[in-house]
Amino acid sequence: MAPRMAAVGNPTRMVGKLELGLGMGPGEAVAEVEELRRRNSDLELEAAEAQAREKEARRELERTRERLRVVEEAEERLTTELGELEAEAVAQARAYRLRIKALSDQLAIAHEILTSTGFHCKLVALNRPNNY
Repeated sequence: MAPRMAAVGNPTRMVGKLELGLGMGPGEAVAEVEELRRRNSDLELEAAEAQAREKEARRELERTRERLRVVEEAEERLTTELGELEAEAVAQARAYRLRIKALSDQLAIAHEILTSTGFHCKLVALNRPNNY
């Protein structure tokens, strides 16, 4: 048996083709087709709204990605600066330690000279604050 073609635009003929309205009168079948069209329209509207929400979500995701990229670049710059500052602090600490050592050596030499000339003093007394 050859398939039957339904006429486009004729809801009553399409009902039979869609296997809708079996056991219904022509008015009920038309009403069901209209209900399906309304439901289809509602679904198309929901799909369009979902696409709009998805599009907005994608834009928000892109904005978030851009902010993340900027934050990561800032983190890299700060890490680099922190590394440079740390290296500078280490260099200053070494220089300070060398200066302290040099001054301690000078003080030891001065103390030896004073001791060898017969001048005896306690270094602790030199470090006391003046209480005058």
